Amino acid sequence: MTGKNKILTALGTSIFACLCFLILFPVLAGLLASFRPGRELIRRGLSINTNFSTMTLENYKYLFSWNTDSQKYFMWFKNSMILTFFAVVLTLLICYFVAYGLTMYEYRLKNLLFFLVIATMMVPFEILMLPLYQEMIDLNLINTTAGVLMPGLCSASTIFFFRQYMFSLPKELLDAGRIDGATEFGISIKIMMPITKPAFAAMAILCAMGAWNNMLWPMLVYRDAAKFTLPIGLNTLLTPYGNNYDLLIAGSMFAIFPVLIVFLCFQKYFIEGMTVGAVKG
Repeated sequence: MTGKNKILTALGTSIFACLCFLILFPVLAGLLASFRPGRELIRRGLSINTNFSTMTLENYKYLFSWNTDSQKYFMWFKNSMILTFFAVVLTLLICYFVAYGLTMYEYRLKNLLFFLVIATMMVPFEILMLPLYQEMIDLNLINTTAGVLMPGLCSASTIFFFRQYMFSLPKELLDAGRIDGATEFGISIKIMMPITKPAFAAMAILCAMGAWNNMLWPMLVYRDAAKFTLPIGLNTLLTPYGNNYDLLIAGSMFAIFPVLIVFLCFQKYFIEGMTVGAVKG
């Protein structure tokens, strides 16, 4: 390696190390704050300055002590888990079949249909919010999980990713399945779906993150406090009459684990799916 390449490598490493620190700083500050009393967070704010004399496990003991507040927290946690599960499963299935139809078959207006799908990505959700809310009212889906799920099930970005990934798959597999007597639906399920596992894994992580952290739309749809998801529930801990920072900061850090576990389980396929989907097309 030449001297110039060594300098460029060192410079690139330094830049990415700085970016990594900037990304991890809020997480590290939040983790340290979760071991401090809530009054310390109010007094000093989020900081990575560590004073071991003030660090304690009381916040997590309070979180798992099964008192009134922790019962509400785990109710919100359960609601988020259920919502995220159905959002991921239904989004992946719907977007897979849409992308499959846009990739594996030739017909008139196919490119126009794909353009219309991609065009929806240019419309901010804030513009669609009021029409979608009125639609949920008309369908009598306010304060229901279906009302939260429906608007996001056909994600243009997920369809785009599946389509790009499917360009790498040989269409001869369809002909082979037809020769063997498989139906078109059987080919899509039994032949093509298993070999798109990396794309499913990559999109499962991204969809799970989006559904788990989504706050605005569920807050508009839900009316019953018993149906609140975790982001909404944690937000209710901050009120003009008192702030429960002890539960808020510990609960916020504990809420990271489900998405982290999903990523660790699918990281191998995530990297493969992102790489193939990025270079094929």
